[in-house]
Amino acid sequence: MHLGLIGGIGPAATVVYYQRLCDAVAARGGTLDLTIVQADIQTLIRNNLADRRAEQAGIYARLIDRLAAAGADCVAITSLGGHFCLEETRAISALPIVSAVAPLDDYFAAQGIGRVGLLGTRVVMRTRLYGQLTRTKAVVLDDRIEELGQRYQDLAVRGHCLPEDRTAFFAAGRELVEKHGAEAVVLAGTDLNLAFDGTDPGYPVIDALDVHVNVLADLATGRRGLDTV
Repeated sequence: MHLGLIGGIGPAATVVYYQRLCDAVAARGGTLDLTIVQADIQTLIRNNLADRRAEQAGIYARLIDRLAAAGADCVAITSLGGHFCLEETRAISALPIVSAVAPLDDYFAAQGIGRVGLLGTRVVMRTRLYGQLTRTKAVVLDDRIEELGQRYQDLAVRGHCLPEDRTAFFAAGRELVEKHGAEAVVLAGTDLNLAFDGTDPGYPVIDALDVHVNVLADLATGRRGLDTV
């Protein structure tokens, strides 16, 4: 299956999606058929913060038209924050959209996890992953949403992690576990790998990007069909 990715939101997350998709498809013994288009992260941020769903959906739809013209069979948005207008986009999309949010609830349940802590954009944290977790309870640091959301936004735009960012995110995750009972901390922002990859914060971490990549790799290699996502 030919995958289409809407990338650029942010650029570092797009790179990680590409790298991990290549590895996951190769591990399945397949070859990757992929086209990536570039969205603008600053436009996404403005639309996200202002809840301009129709405007962002229109931008996505034009990018999806390009992916369809390139032969893609489905599309994925490489940003959990960018899913804020998913339903509006689906209504006008030329291709099926493979959500990064929908597989998470089943994944957590399969792992026996009943309570997760979320780190990501303001909207992702405020809405507890858009209210789509039904089998798992999500907790956030309500009094720090603005601070952590701004720090995450700056990280995504910058494309690299400052030491103070890593310290802040690690401490926030520890608070979610120790004070709010989270059994694992979910990196519900695709650029958070910049802070957490290659390190051990001292508590269980689940990268939502990996869950999405595994779904996409299964589609790419014919291990599942679009009717299952």
